[in-house]
Amino acid sequence: MVNEIDNYRLPELMRKIEKVINQNPSPIEGVNVIYQFNITGDEEGTFQLHLADGKATVSENVEDANCTLVLSIENFRKFLVGKLNGTAAFMTGKLKIKGDLGKAIKLEGLLREYNLKEHL
Repeated sequence: MVNEIDNYRLPELMRKIEKVINQNPSPIEGVNVIYQFNITGDEEGTFQLHLADGKATVSENVEDANCTLVLSIENFRKFLVGKLNGTAAFMTGKLKIKGDLGKAIKLEGLLREYNLKEHL
């Protein structure tokens, strides 16, 4: 059986993340950060997730990000649904982080709160 998340192309996946976060903005209240995802592999792309004023916005326009995560599309999908631990991925080279490491750790916690595997 194919995992549902595998059915999403990268742009669709990013729009879905934006939608899920905006349906329940309470976990991001008071958060003001720009995450950039540099995705490699079968699907490549650069997307930013802007969290500000209790709202999530996904963009392909690149601004200065607080934290950039570089990983393959396969590992990105696993990371989103909690099947890839960020710290372990970083330590094994599956995830590269540029910028604020603390914000990267916070992202993993936020994703857990949204339980994306229930929505994807």
